Amino acid sequence: SFQFVLETSTATNNSNTPMTLFLRICGFMHAKEDEQILINHFSRTTVHNGPCIKWISPMKSAIKREAIPLGETDYVLISDNVSGEKRVEAGPQLLFLGAFDVVVRKDKAFQLDATQYVRLIDERTGKIRVEKGEAGIVIPGAYEKTLHNEGVLEAIDLKSFEYVRVQNKKDGTVRIAKGEQLLFLDAYEEPVPGSGTRGAASIKQVAQEIDSETAVLVRNKRTGQQRLVTDPQVFFPTAEEEIIKVEKLIKLADYEGCAVRGKDGADRFYFGSNPEQRSFFLPPHSEVVELLWSRGRRRERRDLKLWKIDLRPYYMSFEFNTHTKDNVELILEGSFFWQITDLASMVRNTGDTTGDVCNHARSKFIEAVSKVTLQEFMSEFNRIAEDVHKHDDTFYSERGVKIHSLEVTSYRCADDSTAKILQQIIQETTNRMNRLQQ
Repeated sequence: SFQFVLETSTATNNSNTPMTLFLRICGFMHAKEDEQILINHFSRTTVHNGPCIKWISPMKSAIKREAIPLGETDYVLISDNVSGEKRVEAGPQLLFLGAFDVVVRKDKAFQLDATQYVRLIDERTGKIRVEKGEAGIVIPGAYEKTLHNEGVLEAIDLKSFEYVRVQNKKDGTVRIAKGEQLLFLDAYEEPVPGSGTRGAASIKQVAQEIDSETAVLVRNKRTGQQRLVTDPQVFFPTAEEEIIKVEKLIKLADYEGCAVRGKDGADRFYFGSNPEQRSFFLPPHSEVVELLWSRGRRRERRDLKLWKIDLRPYYMSFEFNTHTKDNVELILEGSFFWQITDLASMVRNTGDTTGDVCNHARSKFIEAVSKVTLQEFMSEFNRIAEDVHKHDDTFYSERGVKIHSLEVTSYRCADDSTAKILQQIIQETTNRMNRLQQ
């Protein structure tokens, strides 16, 4: 009859039936299918998985605990309180713990897409394993965690013109991973960022297209040497190389010239009139010499930057103040018709060609005008202008400049009252000449 009682109590799911209450009073404990009974004896602990009924001696203690249901993607990290060992139990299953088992955590396994991967490091051995997307569900071992707590990573999708610089942190070596490919990093590999931030968008670099008008200046980081790559191609640097800059073909018109300064500090000159020099790439360790000229009618602003020099003759206007011998202040306006004839001398002897030319002419004009009266100036200003540049060719030739002509196009008195008197004199002179012609 006792066996019948046990089977009847076990078969029912109701824990409050009269039979169950009777069993409790008699010292029996009932566990259902998803439960277990943990009994503490004097020197040991036993566990009994349901469905079952156990009689508990008054000298013993017992507890009932639920089994842990695990789905297909669930896992549980368990620690043994006696041995200290850890283990992982994966689903799907109904997990009954051992007598001394303690649940450290219950978690979800990594579910990887085809473009994802995860890197797991064993905290006891330091060994790293890489699981890629085709692995499907990935469950960490008892002592494993994701490397650098980075979680699930996305593989780097490289197109045919893209590349990534990858460094092996174990031995320090660097490799170039070119497209097209889906790049999964190995255990000790890290991408070298191009812009200083982590992420697929910043670590991808674009290969450089080289054609007849584009070249690439490359430096070898091991030797420090530079080389200019000009062969048409889609250029990928090697692991030891870095692209310093992209060079565009320099083109010079027939009337243009420029200066290039090499690593030895010497200037080399290129002219568009020379077929071998009219188009070129800037050599390694070189730079184009940039000039800073003055501009404005009084050359008051020195902010005109240029490196291509026009060698044709052209006009340049000027304006400045001067005083006559009889202390009349005049404002002179005029123009130079000038030309650069020796580019090397100009670069060597001046950094401000227009400023030098105008300032020198100004000082010569001031000197010449100060020796004549206003009346003399009015009758001889063209001769004075001619003497200013013709009798001082050395200054201009040393700077590679030739002044073809210098003309005073207008002049006026700086003082208003003097200007009115001058206007009257001019008017009277004009009237007198008109009367003589009649």
